Amino acid sequence: MSKLTGINKFVRHIVQVILFIAILYSCRLGPNYVRTVETIPQFFTQDFPADSSIANIPWWRLFQDSILVDLINTTLENNKDLRIAVSRISESRAAIGIAKSDLYPQINYSAGGNSSVNTASSGFQNDYTGLIDVSYTIDLWGRIHRLNEAALQEYLATEEAYRSLKIMLIAETATAYITLRDLDGRLIISEQTAETWNANLEIVKARFKGGFVSEVDLNMARIQLLEAQTAIQTFTRSRRLIENSISSLMGVTPRAIPRGLPLEKQVFPPELPAGLPSELLDRRPDILMAERQLHAQTARIGAAEALKYPSFTINANSGMSFVNPVSGFAAFGAQLLGPIFNAKANNSHIEIEKERTIQLLNNYEKSVIGAVREVEDAMISVTTYQNEFNLRREQLKAAQDAVKLSWIRYDGGLTSYLEVLDLQRSSFSSQLKASEAFQLQLTSTIKLYQALGGGWIYAMDSIP
Repeated sequence: MSKLTGINKFVRHIVQVILFIAILYSCRLGPNYVRTVETIPQFFTQDFPADSSIANIPWWRLFQDSILVDLINTTLENNKDLRIAVSRISESRAAIGIAKSDLYPQINYSAGGNSSVNTASSGFQNDYTGLIDVSYTIDLWGRIHRLNEAALQEYLATEEAYRSLKIMLIAETATAYITLRDLDGRLIISEQTAETWNANLEIVKARFKGGFVSEVDLNMARIQLLEAQTAIQTFTRSRRLIENSISSLMGVTPRAIPRGLPLEKQVFPPELPAGLPSELLDRRPDILMAERQLHAQTARIGAAEALKYPSFTINANSGMSFVNPVSGFAAFGAQLLGPIFNAKANNSHIEIEKERTIQLLNNYEKSVIGAVREVEDAMISVTTYQNEFNLRREQLKAAQDAVKLSWIRYDGGLTSYLEVLDLQRSSFSSQLKASEAFQLQLTSTIKLYQALGGGWIYAMDSIP
């Protein structure tokens, strides 16, 4: 009976030790991450629809030009920066594996042999052994779990960095292509204007030879033609530079870029709903990346605090000596290791991690503020560029009508050639500015799409 009582006491002690370790094991030191954002407004200040955001439209449906869609696809397949981002994701994924390995026992093996000789015996004494060693550090204070938590959040941050870069590349490629089509149009305008002004110069030459106009009119006509010819060179240069830029985005050497729809046929949805500012927190990858980094850093505080307390490691090893006769052996042990005189250093380490957390918290809040501002800026641009384009079209029509009337007046001797030149220059400038205003209206819509986090959808997004 006494033997049974002793066994029961032993079992109770074992259970108590296990419960004590379990309680300690469940106590993770340090703060748990909680999202707190006080800087985001409830609504945007601009009057845009607040229903389903335009960002929910996949980019391949937003852009109606099949050539542009192909260019973006090539960019997402070949862009070197994007490939670097994919490699960083793989690197971070491997780091998680390293961190997780600390949660499990470490098992190692070794084998060895030696031969020795001494004066007390004849011949060589041989000894060959094999050993398996098992060690396990009990995560009493949650340090290993906190480090795993940090590694996971850093990995997720690299995924968000990939998505953020993907959105930027989509927007940059689309903006560059729209700008290229604008330059194509402005080059055509310049070439047509140069032809018209060259014809005007021939008329003025004939009148000068007939003595109807002075040499001043002839020189002014030549100056005007040179202005159009100079514009041709300007837009030709800009167009080729944009083609090189698009080629670089696509991860290829400079080459000619194919064309699709002309600028005037590039269309976007007539309404541009923006949703609510709070949706940016879960939509913008750059904000999510900043939050993941903050979460990871918050976990490191707990890992640093755990260094103030002792660690408990258990060891077990077993092996065999392969000599005659064969013998086996085994050993069990435990180690308790804790700080004594380095408490100040540990406290300083904790303080460092806390200050780094404060830095990343401010970086996260800065990202939120910047995202809201980018959306507000894009909204202002969309509205004002649309109004500007409408005004430029009216200006262009008025300038073209004025040129026709002025030429009739000049042909009838009712006005000077200077009036004709001024109005022709005004008409040329109005055509260029109208094209540019429409291009800026389109690119501002792309910027709004980008600012809202458009360009990818979780359900459709795949990361290699």
